[in-house]
Amino acid sequence: MTETIQIGDRQVGEGFPPYIVAEACINHQGDPELARKMVYMAHAMGCDSIKFQIHVLEDEMLREAPQSDNFEEPLYDTLDKTNLSLDVHKELIELCESLGIQYLCTPFSKAGVDLLVDLGVSVFKVGSGELTNIPLQKYIASKGKPMIISTGMATEDEIAETVDAVKATGTPFILTHCVSAYPTPYHRVNLGNIPKYRERFGVPVGLSDHSVGIYTSLGAVAHGACFIEKHLTLDRSMPGPDHQSSIEPYELGELVKGCRAVFEANGSDRQIFPEEREIVAWARECVVTEKDIAAGTVITADMVTVKRPSPGPGAVPAKHLDDVIGKTAATAMSADRQVMWSDIEG
Repeated sequence: MTETIQIGDRQVGEGFPPYIVAEACINHQGDPELARKMVYMAHAMGCDSIKFQIHVLEDEMLREAPQSDNFEEPLYDTLDKTNLSLDVHKELIELCESLGIQYLCTPFSKAGVDLLVDLGVSVFKVGSGELTNIPLQKYIASKGKPMIISTGMATEDEIAETVDAVKATGTPFILTHCVSAYPTPYHRVNLGNIPKYRERFGVPVGLSDHSVGIYTSLGAVAHGACFIEKHLTLDRSMPGPDHQSSIEPYELGELVKGCRAVFEANGSDRQIFPEEREIVAWARECVVTEKDIAAGTVITADMVTVKRPSPGPGAVPAKHLDDVIGKTAATAMSADRQVMWSDIEG
């Protein structure tokens, strides 16, 4: 299995900056103008991509279905009211292309997959609800386009079943660790699954984040997440099932900057860096005299201490204080000056 996937002009995987997706979900309320504003905002905040959903309701669900607490009306009705038309999706693709931000979209049925193929998408994002829908996963994989597969509401064994099924097709994919609670309590996020899944399944792993704020997304990058997906809303006070677990534009901008900063900070090199060298000159200590010391005097502990600045050429570094004590002064030394190696005998 490949260690990266290609999304637009970006390689996504280990060693590459995290790919940041603003998830529009249904926070556009089904309003094409609001959807367009979300594209502009995601681009302005520095995201790599904005993701929408495409629903062919008669092909993906029965009209009667349970609803979670974040929905105020039946799921079918909510999705029906907020579903964007195919023409709007075409307009959004054109807008994304003109701005240089990647359009992504999630299908929920084979009919939705076919529509996205007709629209010319280059990658598929598969939601957590479809993780165990292995027939759909295999159908998507059969299109030969890279996949992003979310893993919410699933056991590790269920994830493994889907991983095996998609790997068998040869289609490259990444997993996104996810907890499908809106919002997800921090103690349920379990970021340690990111490196665990990467090791077990041998594929790149990201995070689809439904927790409050941006903190867990930043932590995910520190755990090696190569892909971050976060719900975007233009106004968290708007009615709808996802606004409360979404972030507003300013937070999205901070998320993008923060994830890239954490990625840059995530190395393991240890040396004295060039930027530190001028600090060494004043921040480290050397051995200095506490009082006047006559030549020929045996140096005792009360005669010397350590102080800044750091030793110049020939001065005794602080770590060698004990090596000075008990030695004989080769020269006379006045109080409060650096002790040089040439000042001591033996």
